[in-house]
Order: sequence, then C-alpha cells, then structure tokens
Amino acid sequence: MSPALVAGLLFLAIYALIVTEKIHRTLAALLGASLMILFRIVDQREAFASVDFNVIFLLAGMMIIANITAKTGVFQWIAVEAVRRAGGRPYALLVLTSIVTAVVSAFLDNVTTVVLLTPVVFFIAQRLAISPVPFLISQVIASNIGGTATLIGDPPNIIIGSQMGKDYNDFLVNLTPAATAALVVYLTLARWLFRSDLRAAARVLDAGDIQRLVDEERRIADPRLMRISAAVLGLTILGFLVSRVAGLEGATIALTGAVVLMIVAREDVHEILKTVEWPTLFFFVGLFIVVGGVVKTGIISDLAHGVLSFTGGRTDIAALIVLWMSGIISAIVDNIPYTITMVPVVQELGRTVNVEPLIWALALGANLGGNATIVGASANVVVASMSESRGYPITFASYLRYGVPATLATMVVATVDIWLRYIAFG
Repeated sequence: MSPALVAGLLFLAIYALIVTEKIHRTLAALLGASLMILFRIVDQREAFASVDFNVIFLLAGMMIIANITAKTGVFQWIAVEAVRRAGGRPYALLVLTSIVTAVVSAFLDNVTTVVLLTPVVFFIAQRLAISPVPFLISQVIASNIGGTATLIGDPPNIIIGSQMGKDYNDFLVNLTPAATAALVVYLTLARWLFRSDLRAAARVLDAGDIQRLVDEERRIADPRLMRISAAVLGLTILGFLVSRVAGLEGATIALTGAVVLMIVAREDVHEILKTVEWPTLFFFVGLFIVVGGVVKTGIISDLAHGVLSFTGGRTDIAALIVLWMSGIISAIVDNIPYTITMVPVVQELGRTVNVEPLIWALALGANLGGNATIVGASANVVVASMSESRGYPITFASYLRYGVPATLATMVVATVDIWLRYIAFG
C-alpha cells in the first residue's frame, strides 16, 4: 500500500472520529499523529517540525491574559451595563450582548470569549426569568463574526496568519470591514430570526427586576487587577500592530504579555496554568502532524492542481470557490481542522494564481461558515455543552433554524467584499 493511500485513509479516519465525536477530538488528533509516525509516513523529527508552535503559544498566551482579566469581573460588568442600556427591550438586549461578544471576540479568541461570557448570559437570564437560548445562539454567531475581524479573534485566523505570513494589520485591513458589514447584516436579520423568542421575552421582562440587577451586580470585583489587565492587554494589542516592524511573531508578543501580567498581578503560576485549555492546544499539535503527513505524500498538491484545472487558472473563480467551499465544509466539520488542511492547498494554488484573494476568502469562508451548524466551530460546541449542562439543550436541528439563514446572509456579504476588493477593483 502506497504512503499516499495510507496517509489519506488515516486522515479520513481521524476526521470521521473528530466529526462523530466517538472519542474526544483531542485524543483523535493525537492518535492520528501517532499513527502517522508509526506507519512511517513521517518520522518524529518531521512530525514535530510540522507543528506550528507560533499558533500554539499565541493561543496559550492569550488564554492566560483572558483568564486573569476575567477575575476582575469586567466582563460581567459589561454585560450588566448592556442590560441597563437595553432597558426592557429584548431585541435591544440581544443586539447589545451580541455586539459585546463580537467586540471582545476580536481581541480575545472566540472560544475564550464565549467561555467567559456564556455564564454571564445565564446569570442575566436567570435573574430576569427569561430563556437564555436565543441570546446564547446570537452570542455564538456574533463571536464567530467578531472573531473574523482580527488575527487573534478566531483560531482559523491564527493558523492562516502564521502559515501565510500575515500580521495583525493585514487582518485589520482585509477582514475587519467585511466582518463589520456582516455583523450589521446579521443583527438586522436577527430581529426576524428570533421574533417569537423576543416576543416571549418581552412578556416576561420587568423594569424593576432589571434595575435591581443593575444595582446589585454592576461593579468591578478587583479594580486594581482590572487596571493592570487593561494596560497589559492594550500593550499586547499594540505589540501585534507593530510586530512586523519589530520583527516579532505573534506568539512572542502574546507570551510576553501573559508573563508580564502574571508577574505584575502576582498571580499563582500553577493556578493560572490550570485555566489554559490544554486539550485545545494538544488538538492543534495532533492535527498539524496529521496534515503534515498528508502534505508530504503529495495529496494536497494533487488536490490543489485539481481545483486549479477546474478554475482554468482564473483568480476570481478560484477565490469564490475557496470562499464557498470553505463556508459549506466548515458548516459540516469544525473549521479548525478544515483550515489546517486547506492552508497548504491555498499555498499550492498561489504558485499559479494571485494568492491574496484566496487567503482572505479562506478566512471569511471558514469563520462565517462555522456559524451554520452547532458543530461548525469550536465556540458553537462549547456554548452548546454549557447550555445543556444548565438544562437548556440546543439541538442540532433547532440551531439550524438560526445558523443557516445567518450564515447565508453573511456569506453573501463576504462574496460581495471579495469581488469588489480583489476582483472588480483589485
């Protein structure tokens, strides 16, 4: 059996395990990595060389900064402030909580954002005696849209930035306008999507309950730590902005910010490191090795040439194919393994056509397509799990009612953006 066939079968088998969740996705990825080495598709040195540690340590650093910042109570304060500004209007509350989630997701990765903000949504819903489900679903959609805007907002962007040599400013220029337009379109559509849920909430919301919630919970738990965290986060973002001039990678900046924050805030390193999502990081490690084996055997190159022959060598067709293929496939499988798989394809296509539109088409398609189903992005799965544990299950079918229309609307925005920016006036 040829190495390419073995690598292809292993890849499909591991993907099947990840999608069906027969075993935990981290274990599936690490199993695939081990088998790639055991079957001698790659040796250990090649396997470890295929892991993008810039992605791993950038995520780890931002997780540490986010988890320390969460201890200040600032995220709960922001959410309660949104409740105050919304008054008794359910749609206004949904819009404000969604905007908060989208903005925070642009500066912290969206998985971390929903982990921090989902308990706040539950807290608000419980205190106001309304169902949290519509607000949670909107939070998921907003987090994926907001995370699209920046290098550090969504794991697919971190992967693309590191592998394709793009920095924070590149993402701001090329993706933030499209993400902003997509958020506006989604929030406009949300009034119709959640109309029955919002009517039900309107019958329950009471101005007195809202005022009591604001009076009791609108406070910062640790003002000193909040000031320190805000300063370090601000300097870290500034570091991302000047990274290319400084000749530094994102991982160096994120880890420096995390270490400085732990030192200045005098945090217990053992306790903070326990809050890092190690399963997510090892999931990345395993996937990088699996995809590295597939790349070595030439499968990715063959796939890229197949796509290229279909496009006739035209950049415009290639960009739109990458955009919609990414959107559709990311709706079916988690957009993280999909992105890791597709980056080498885009790199190979870039040898023949202009690679720039393909890079941003991949980012937009992978991030926005992840909104279509409950398994399309890691943030979706995290929120669904947290909701189910609280007694509010979000089923695959019930999520589709909201996810598919929202995804189609935002993908149209992305299509227009790609066409105007890179094709019509590129």
